[in-house]
Amino acid sequence: MTAVDTELDAEQEAGAATGGQVFTTVTGEPLERVLDLTSWLPGEELAKLYLRLEQHVAAAAARETLIREGIRRYVFPQIPRRPSAPPNAGVYRARVADIERVHRGLLFRAQVEACDGASVMHDTLPLTLTQLGISLVNYQGDQGAWAQRLLRRDLRLGDDPVDAAMDALEHRRRETDDARDMLSTLGRRGIMAYAERAALLHHACAPWRMGHGNPLAYELLTGAGMPRLLDHGLDLMRDLVDQGQFVYVPSGGPRWLLTLGDALPPLTYAIVDTLEPWITGRVIEAGHYRGEWGGARLQRLRDFARDTGSRVVVGVYRVAAASPAQIFYAHRESAHLAALIALADSALQEHRGFPMLLDIAAYICTATFDPASFRTTAHMALLEAGIPAAGGYAARIPGGAR
Repeated sequence: MTAVDTELDAEQEAGAATGGQVFTTVTGEPLERVLDLTSWLPGEELAKLYLRLEQHVAAAAARETLIREGIRRYVFPQIPRRPSAPPNAGVYRARVADIERVHRGLLFRAQVEACDGASVMHDTLPLTLTQLGISLVNYQGDQGAWAQRLLRRDLRLGDDPVDAAMDALEHRRRETDDARDMLSTLGRRGIMAYAERAALLHHACAPWRMGHGNPLAYELLTGAGMPRLLDHGLDLMRDLVDQGQFVYVPSGGPRWLLTLGDALPPLTYAIVDTLEPWITGRVIEAGHYRGEWGGARLQRLRDFARDTGSRVVVGVYRVAAASPAQIFYAHRESAHLAALIALADSALQEHRGFPMLLDIAAYICTATFDPASFRTTAHMALLEAGIPAAGGYAARIPGGAR
C-alpha cells in the first residue's frame, strides 16, 4: 500500500467518523443502533412509539419556547444594527385597522395581482414533451393564462439512419439519466421563473404585483445553464425591481430566518436584510463563472447585486400564533405596505398563514393546464405515431417550495 493509499484511507475513515457523529448529534441515536433491527419495536407495540413521539414533541416545544424568548429579548433589537441591514430594518406590529385598510383599499379592489406557474414533462426515448403554464389572477375574477410547449429531440430527420443510430447511442451512453433530468429540470425552472416575472411585469394591470418565490430567482441569476437566459433574466428582474410595488412570498426558506419569524407575535413583521449579500455569497462567490460566464457577465452580476439586489429587502411575518412564519421580499421603498399586503392576504386563511391570492393562482393554473390531460394527449399522439408512450413523468405542482 502506498502512502497516497494510506492517506486516502485515513481521510475516508475520518469522513465516516464525522458522518456518524453528525447522525448521532441530529437524531440522538447512534447509527449502529438504528441499523440494528432488534432495537426496533414490533408492530403491536406502536403505542410506545406514540408515547415517545409525545415526549419528543413536548421537549422540542419547551426548547423552542426558550429560543423564542431569547430571540425576542436579544436578537430583535440587533436587527437594525446588522452590517447589511437596510435603513428600515426592524420589527413592526401591524394593527387590525391596517389589515382592514389593505383588504378594502387594495386586495378586494383588484389592486393586487398574483402569478404562479406549473410545468409538466413527459419523457420518452425519441423526444421529451414539456408543457409550461402560468396564470395571473386578482380578487375580482379577472385572469390571464399563457402556455408554451417545448420539444427536445435526439434524432433529426434527414440524417443517414446508420450514422443517426450510432450518434444517438454514443450520445445517450455519455449522457447519464441524472444529467438529462437535471438539464430538463433547470431549463424548465429557468424558463418558468422568467415567464412568471414577465407576466407580472408586462401583463398585470394592477399597481401591486404578488409572486411566488424570490423576485431575483436563483434560476435566472445562474441562467439555468444558459448564458442568454442569464442576460435576459437580469434585464427582466431589474425592470421588475424598478417597478417598485411588488411582494414575493416563497413556500419555504432559510431556517435561521424562519426561526426569527417563529419568535414574532401575531400580526408582526420584521425587515431583516437585503438580497445583495445573498447574491454575492451564494451565487457569485460560490459559482463557477468561467469562459463565456466570466468576464463581462461576472462583472454584470456584481453590478446587479450592488444596484438591484441592495434595493430588495428580505423580511419575515407571522399572522397568528397557530400559523407558521412566512418570508417575504419587497422593494425597500415600499416594504412596509408590501408586508401589510402579505399579512392581510395571509389572514384570509389563518391556518396556513400564506397569501390566499397565490393559492388561487396555483389552483387556477393547475385546473387550466391539467397535468393528466397533457399526459393523455401526449400518450395518444405517441401511440398514433407508433412510438411506445411509456416514460418518465414529472410535474411541478404550483405552490411548491421555491
